[in-house]
Amino acid sequence: MENILFVASECTPFIKTGGLADVIGSLPQSLQEIGDVEVRVMLPMYDEIDGLWREQMEYVTSFDVKLGWRNQSAAIYTLKHNQIVYYFIANDYYFTRKGVYGYYDDGERFVFFSHAIMEALSHLDYTPEILHAHDWQTGIAVALAKIVNPVPNLKTVYTIHNIKYQGVMPLNTFDDFFSISREHIGGMEWQGMLNCMKAAIFHADRILTVSPTYAKEILDPYYSEGLHDLLQNRVTDLMGIINGIDTKEYNPLTDPYIPVNYRSARIKKMENKIALQEKLGLPKDGLIPMYIIISRLVEQKGIHLIERILADFLQEDAQFIVLGTGEEAFENYFRDIAESLPNKARALITFDEGLARQLYAAADFLIMPSKFEPCGLSQLIALQYKTVPIVRETGGLKDTVIPYNEITGEGNGFSFSNYNAHDLLYVLRYSLAIYNSPTDWQQLIRNVNKSQFSWKDSSLEHMELYQQLLPTPIYG
Repeated sequence: MENILFVASECTPFIKTGGLADVIGSLPQSLQEIGDVEVRVMLPMYDEIDGLWREQMEYVTSFDVKLGWRNQSAAIYTLKHNQIVYYFIANDYYFTRKGVYGYYDDGERFVFFSHAIMEALSHLDYTPEILHAHDWQTGIAVALAKIVNPVPNLKTVYTIHNIKYQGVMPLNTFDDFFSISREHIGGMEWQGMLNCMKAAIFHADRILTVSPTYAKEILDPYYSEGLHDLLQNRVTDLMGIINGIDTKEYNPLTDPYIPVNYRSARIKKMENKIALQEKLGLPKDGLIPMYIIISRLVEQKGIHLIERILADFLQEDAQFIVLGTGEEAFENYFRDIAESLPNKARALITFDEGLARQLYAAADFLIMPSKFEPCGLSQLIALQYKTVPIVRETGGLKDTVIPYNEITGEGNGFSFSNYNAHDLLYVLRYSLAIYNSPTDWQQLIRNVNKSQFSWKDSSLEHMELYQQLLPTPIYG
């Protein structure tokens, strides 16, 4: 049996701000189910972690972490959940705060976490053969694994979940944060700054992204946020593996949040639509097509495109609901739309997991016109709830949503290529035409019902990657 240690900044069910937490919460379990591996996970011990989890944790040990010219204390706690052992690195100064990110010293906080990961390896009854780090917050851990060599022959895998966020700090902080030779600055510096993501890309044995298309896109200056030259140099070690979703958690047949459970029956999905209409004060009509957005309301998610065409589209016989928070201008725009079209639109400027599930269960279409999208989970959840995604062809959206073809009858959604509002309007109107064509709509829904994005396929691809780095077989 081989040991694989995941290190990350968040993980369900303990702490979550986005899709990264879902990946770290699901992928280790799936890997253990299919391979001869033991996957453990190491996380920061945030103040935000619920006391019910803290009560289950056991203290392991304490140690000092050398951070440049000073020492910081760290403690390790552990618990086992769903057959996975989790370690939590505690430090009152860095992690006993409200929230997870957004502090002026986030760079220092996660450099400390990376140092603590290395130091913790000598205090555990578990020695990993592979260190699998995720996003910029653990990028320095990948570099340190090679520089300080805490475990002989330790292999490293680094997953880029979103290249936009790289963990950049002034170069002169190197001496404050590190006790290693200055010859190692070159492996961490990018464009005159310390860059945590660059450090990981430079040092990792293998580099992953969360979809094949995103792996290609980040080689292009338009998508790479300045790292394309570095990635071109590592292109033979770069690949994309599409994320999955937890199909037990996201299951309309058992979901406790939705009024009417169902497997694929449209009549039961229609009952969820009517229940949501009644809840939100919309006209009750099970046959009217319902379009939803469940998203952060920021430019990356294509909200600019929505702004330009939504009023035009809602002249059609359709209902629209948005759920999410973000930039104030976008929030106010959706409030104005809902106020001006009280029989057609609602703006739910909040985020509520139960309400999100009710929208997925009720809607006919999910709109996701992202400017870029490394993988995306919303379109996968929508398909699981038999809701048709409408997406822009980028990243994981392109890899998971196949545009419906009236001639061949293939496809599980709708898509458009150019980042253009009129292209979005065209595909929205086309989706409405298909909805109003019973033969095409039935065929499209049959295709949606066949769409499966569990973690199994993704886990098999991860296992193949790990196998390339390990001397012994880890799955049959």
